[in-house]
Amino acid sequence: MNIKQYLDSTYLKTADQAGISESENTNIVKKFIQEAITEHFKLIMIRPDQVAMARKMISEANSKVTIGTVIDFPFGKASYKAKMKEAQKAITDGADDLDFVCNYEAFKKGKLDLVREEILHCTKLGLDNHKIVKWIIEVAALNHQEIIRLSALIKNVIITHFKEECYHSVFVKSSTGFYKTAEGQPNGATVETIILMLENASPLPVKAAGGVRTFDEAVEMIQLGVKRIGTSGAKAIADGQIADSQY
Repeated sequence: MNIKQYLDSTYLKTADQAGISESENTNIVKKFIQEAITEHFKLIMIRPDQVAMARKMISEANSKVTIGTVIDFPFGKASYKAKMKEAQKAITDGADDLDFVCNYEAFKKGKLDLVREEILHCTKLGLDNHKIVKWIIEVAALNHQEIIRLSALIKNVIITHFKEECYHSVFVKSSTGFYKTAEGQPNGATVETIILMLENASPLPVKAAGGVRTFDEAVEMIQLGVKRIGTSGAKAIADGQIADSQY
């Protein structure tokens, strides 16, 4: 198993969140991009305003690393038109994967048509541009029944409106890594939540994001059936160490 081809090396902090200057944060992003190139990770996951820089670095290195970015991150409350506008800019800048934050708060309030509409339109934009689309459902904000229902809702929109050959390009993803939980509860992927997603999103693939910090945990997720793992500790995991990252 080449575990590096499952790893989406991730850095999504803003300068304010990291408590550093913009230039210092940009330098960290550059280090993550270069590390992804050197280590041959599957993908580098960064903020939308950093995609053009990543595309330039990766092209100059003649690397096969792909570029992912997050849309409407981390809360997912924007309209689908605003999501599409942000996604289109990322596409123009050279993104390969578009990780949309699903409006899970609207889902929890029963606004299912709104959620179906954004999944349909945003997924179509991605697929029409030959991109990978992922829907972040934020498992820490949902109970088990909500995880089951939202995973199934996304699946049903895709299988209703898109051809079977597209299914492998639309993921259900566990977490942003930025959700604030109470009393130290997990805010990312757990075995329990990933199993629920796998069972109810199939035939769509699943990405486990947040909470995977060791090689053994990554292998366990892959053996369960996930196709991608999002982590800011990709090198530590690949090297068999324990990642000290929070995502």
